[in-house]
Amino acid sequence: MRRTVTAMTLLAVLLLCAEARAAVYRYVDDRGVVHFTDVPKDHRYKSLPTYRGRVVEHRDLAPEDSFDRLILQSARNHRLEPALVKAVIAAESNFEPKAVSRAGAQGLMQLMPGTARDMGVGNPFHPGQNVEGGTRYLRDMLDRFGDLEIALAAYNAGPEAVDRYSGVPPFPETLDYVSRVLNYYRGYHVEFRRSPARSSRPPSAQKKNRRVP
Repeated sequence: MRRTVTAMTLLAVLLLCAEARAAVYRYVDDRGVVHFTDVPKDHRYKSLPTYRGRVVEHRDLAPEDSFDRLILQSARNHRLEPALVKAVIAAESNFEPKAVSRAGAQGLMQLMPGTARDMGVGNPFHPGQNVEGGTRYLRDMLDRFGDLEIALAAYNAGPEAVDRYSGVPPFPETLDYVSRVLNYYRGYHVEFRRSPARSSRPPSAQKKNRRVP
């Protein structure tokens, strides 16, 4: 399947992708028409998350801007651009607080139980706790590796995998993940810059290494 589909064929697409364990992406255009695809070529497409093994349908998804206040606060706390934090959330859970991956990752930023404990997250399904813990972990990965792409790969595949391959692991899922986050990041960066209510990176977050937010 290499084309965008409309809401009329949503059920068939979801069933097909659930069976094939492929990702489904969605966006709503300016006319309110919902589009779906398995090959996103636009940053507006967001992946549909799973919850306990099922695809979460679009009517269950929270609006993209629902968590902007939490994102801004956590981004400031950990010296990150809010656009980057939001991009990770979009790629990880598509803004579904109750999303659970097949591997057991939980919540908006898809924290594994051990990572959640390490980050002081008591309830990974609590949006505020999850975003704060996920943002802190992302900051740790950036500080550890000093490179955005490698840090994102570590967030997805684990820092041990990055150490083992001395860089981004050659896993198709990880390569796709890094590409999608960077794609979303570029789009959200423009959104946050345009909106006066959304602060961009605080001065303290400036780094000599231009690849690290």
